[in-house]
Amino acid sequence: MDREWNDNQPIYRQLRDRVAAMLLDAVLKEGDPLPSVRTVAAEYRVNPLTVLKAYQELVDEGLVETRRGRGMYINSGALAMLLQAERKRFLTEEWPRICATIRRLGLTPAELPDYPADAAATSAANPQPDPANTTPPQEER
Repeated sequence: MDREWNDNQPIYRQLRDRVAAMLLDAVLKEGDPLPSVRTVAAEYRVNPLTVLKAYQELVDEGLVETRRGRGMYINSGALAMLLQAERKRFLTEEWPRICATIRRLGLTPAELPDYPADAAATSAANPQPDPANTTPPQEER
């Protein structure tokens, strides 16, 4: 995990987002234990209560479970839940801003960069309908 903090968001939220990113990137898998609160606090030089608050958000979202006396573990089905929530957030919060910027700059689909090859492979394995009703990415030739 990156050790730099951004001043635009609380540290506990950034920690939560980093754990979520590790799950999405398959660094953490369902059933894996999370590092202990004390370990994370010492490694990132933050208050243990900050780490605990981040972990509690993950518990509240149903992504992580607490096993008394054993620690916190990634729940079964957490990846699917996280993907659904992150896709919804992207399409409702980020995509409209991206589309507005594209329109504002007068860009055409031909001027946009090609869809990354590794993303295309992932997309082909998990096809999703295009809820934003935009032009699909061009396939590589």
